Amino acid sequence: MVDHIVGYLAEMGVDHVFGVDGANIEDLYDAVHFQSSITAVLAKHEFSAATMADGYSRSGAGLGVVMATSGGGALNLVAGLGESLASRVPVLALVGQPATAMDGRGSFQDTSGRNGALNAEAVFSAVSVWCRRVLAPADIISALPRAIAAARAGGPAVLLLPKDIQQDYVEIGYAGERPPERQPPGDPITIVPVLRNAGGPVTIIAGEQVARDDARAELEALRAVLRARVATVPDAKDAAAATGFGSPAPLGVTGVMGHPTVGEALAASAVCLVVGTRLSVTARAGLEEALASVRTMSIGSVPPYVACTHVHTEDLRGSLRMLTDALSEAMAERRASNGCNVPSGQTYSAPELCGDSELTTPPSTAPGVRYRDAMTVLDGVLPDGTDIVVDAGNTGAAAIHYLPARRGGRFAVALGMGGMGYSFGAGIGMAFGRANSGRPGGRTVVIAGDGAFFMHGTEVHTAVQYHLPITFVLFNNNAHAMCVTREQLFYEDLYSYNRFRASKLGAGLAAMFPGLASVDVADLDHFTDVLRTALGIDGPAVVSVECAADEIPPFAPFLARATEKENQDDVSESMESTASA
Repeated sequence: MVDHIVGYLAEMGVDHVFGVDGANIEDLYDAVHFQSSITAVLAKHEFSAATMADGYSRSGAGLGVVMATSGGGALNLVAGLGESLASRVPVLALVGQPATAMDGRGSFQDTSGRNGALNAEAVFSAVSVWCRRVLAPADIISALPRAIAAARAGGPAVLLLPKDIQQDYVEIGYAGERPPERQPPGDPITIVPVLRNAGGPVTIIAGEQVARDDARAELEALRAVLRARVATVPDAKDAAAATGFGSPAPLGVTGVMGHPTVGEALAASAVCLVVGTRLSVTARAGLEEALASVRTMSIGSVPPYVACTHVHTEDLRGSLRMLTDALSEAMAERRASNGCNVPSGQTYSAPELCGDSELTTPPSTAPGVRYRDAMTVLDGVLPDGTDIVVDAGNTGAAAIHYLPARRGGRFAVALGMGGMGYSFGAGIGMAFGRANSGRPGGRTVVIAGDGAFFMHGTEVHTAVQYHLPITFVLFNNNAHAMCVTREQLFYEDLYSYNRFRASKLGAGLAAMFPGLASVDVADLDHFTDVLRTALGIDGPAVVSVECAADEIPPFAPFLARATEKENQDDVSESMESTASA
C-alpha cells in the first residue's frame, strides 16, 4: 500500500515530504526512498515537521505533506496541524499506527480508541478538515484522493495508517481515484451592482486565501479597476505587496498590530470589500465601529465573522477575474454614456490619507537594540524576493507592524494558534518549497525571539543539514517578553516568572554546529554589517540581536493599557500633591 501512496503523491506533483521516522511509519519512508522524484526531509521534532509542511504550502509550491510515527510522535503533530487548521493551510498528514491485531489489547502506543485506548481519530478530527483511519488496504484507493481534495480546499487532512495495513498489498487495475476537480468559481454577480454604484471610495481588506490561492495578481487587477486602497490582515501581509511600477503601496495591516490609516480609510469609504478572510478578532480589532457603519461585501471560501453580503468561492482567482471583468464592462458602459474617459462623481476614488501610520509606542531607555530600529535595518537590507517568516510574541508584533513584505516575496506568520517556534520549521519548509513554486531563487529570513528559539530553534540544525539559504534573525531579550509586558501592565510588575538567565545564542549555535556562520550583535551598526554578510552566505546563517524585554511593542491592547496606567498615575500624583498642600 505504501508504494501506491508514494506513487500517487509523485503523480500529484509532491516533491518533498517532511517528518520524523519511527517504527510505525518506516514502511512509508522506505517507499519514498525508492521514489526518485520525492525527497524525505528529516526534522528534529514532529511539531516542526508539521510547520515545515505548512511553510512549504504557504510558499506556493503545492500541497505540504508531513509523516509521523505513532504515539508521542503522532501527538506532537497536533499543535502544528492546529495552526494549519486555523489558518486554512493545505497540508496532508500521514500518521503511522500500531498494527490492527493489537487494537484494544494494551499494545505500545495503542491509539485505536478501543477498550479505553486513546482515540487518535477523535484527536486528529479536531485539528483537521478531514480525518480517516484506514482499516483495509483497498480503502486507500478512495481515501487518499479524498484527503488531498479536502486539504486543497483549505486545511489539514489526516490519514491514520496502521502498520499492518501499510505493509499489505492493494490490488488496483487503474491508477486509483483522482481528486475531484475544484468547484467552479463562485459567481460574484450579486456584489457587482454595489461596487459599481458605490458612490465613494472602496477599501479592500485582503486575507489569507489570497495567498493560499495565489490570487495576488487578480487582487491587483481588481484594485486598479475599483481605484481602491488595500489593507491586509496580519497573516496575509504579502497579499498586497507592490506588484510593479506605478502600483500604490498598501494601506497597511489591520487589527491589534495594525496601522491607524486602515481605520481612517475604512471610515471614509462607501464600501468595504473583504477578500478571502474571516476577519478574526486579531484582524478586525479597532475596526468594529467602522465596519458596522460601512456597507460590507465579502468574497471567499468562508464568510467573515462580521455581518456582510458574502459570495462563496473555492476558486478565488477565478471569482476575482469574473468580478474584475464585470466591473470593467460596467465602467466602460458608464464612460460611454457619460461621454468621458473617467467615471462620474467620486465612484472608485481612493481616499487621500496623510500623517504617521504607525502606532505610537512609549520611549524605552533599556539597553539593547530597539525593535523599530532593527526593523528599519532589515527593511533597508532585505532585497526584493526575500521570503520572511515571523514568529509569535513581541518580536513578531514589531515585524508585522514595521517591516514591509518584499516585492515578489512571501510574508508568513502563524496567528491562527500563535504557537511559539513555528517560524523555524516554516522557514525551512518555505525554503524547500521555493524551488517547486516557479519563483526565482532567493533567501528566506526567519525572525524570532529567544523564547521561540528555546522551544524549537534547534531546527537550525536541519537548515545546516540540508545547506538551506536561510538567515535566522533572533531577537534575544532573555525573556518571554510578551509575558513580561503583561506582568508589567496588568499585574503591577510585582514579580516575573518570565525572565531568563542571560544567553549568547549566536555563539552557542556556532559552537554547536561547526561551520555555521552565527554571531551575536548588540548595536545597530554591527547589526547592519553582519546582516549584509549573513544574507550573502552560501547556506544558513544566524544573527542574534541583543534587545530589551521591557520595551513595549506596537500591540494595541498593550498600548491602550499603558496609556490607561499613565493616566491613573497622573491622577494619583495629583491627589497626593493636593493632599500634601
